[in-house]
Order: sequence, then C-alpha cells, then structure tokens
Amino acid sequence: MIMKKGDAFSREFVVTEKIYSTFVEAFNDRNPLHSDESFAKQKGFSSVVMHGNILGGFISYFIGECLPLKNVVLHSQEIKYLRPVYLNDKLFFSALVDEVHDSVHTVVFKFVFENMEKVKVAKGKIQIGII
Repeated sequence: MIMKKGDAFSREFVVTEKIYSTFVEAFNDRNPLHSDESFAKQKGFSSVVMHGNILGGFISYFIGECLPLKNVVLHSQEIKYLRPVYLNDKLFFSALVDEVHDSVHTVVFKFVFENMEKVKVAKGKIQIGII
C-alpha cells in the first residue's frame, strides 16, 4: 500500500460565503443558529455558526483530491465538534495515518481541525478503502 502508519497530511480551508450559501441552497438548512445572527448571539455565540457538515465536505475533498492515490472510497467518518466555526474562519486540517490493514485494503486516519488561534474545533476518524 502507498500509505503507511504515521504518514501525515495537512491542508488549509476557509469557510467562505460561497461555501456557506451553496450549502444552504443545496440542503435548505436554515436553522436560526446557522442563519439568524441575533438568535445565535442570544444563544451565546459571536455570530451564526457554520453547519458542521461543511467540515464533512472538507473531509470529502481531502479524501478525493489530496491523497496520493485516487482509487479510494470513504467507508466511515466520525466527527466530534468541539468549538463553533464561523464564516470566513481559516481552518487548518491535519490527518495522520493511524492504522493500515493491507489484508482488507483499509486505512484509518485520525484528524483534527484547528482555527487560526490553534484551538481544536473538531476531531475524529476516517476510514477509507483502497479499491
């Protein structure tokens, strides 16, 4: 297999207005926490909170476009949201190969998203299959 335990990958992402508005348009999730600034502030946030699955989209991009091979399929992903993410946040994504199972052609990554202040906003695991 091309990847081995300990291999590290990183990428920067920015939650742009286009990403946010396209997500809302595609999935019609207009929950007030994600769309109403005064509601979000009443709930203790500094602004509207970005949808958690925007981070899932960044993970999809990482798997599909940033790995050294293209013959992969996403088996599973687990995301734990630790802190809110806001519009125009720059996020630093890092993933580490945690397990490689040659016999069943799978790779497991541990990952983390950090904001510009180096605060973890999300973490989790991804399992891919090599097809």
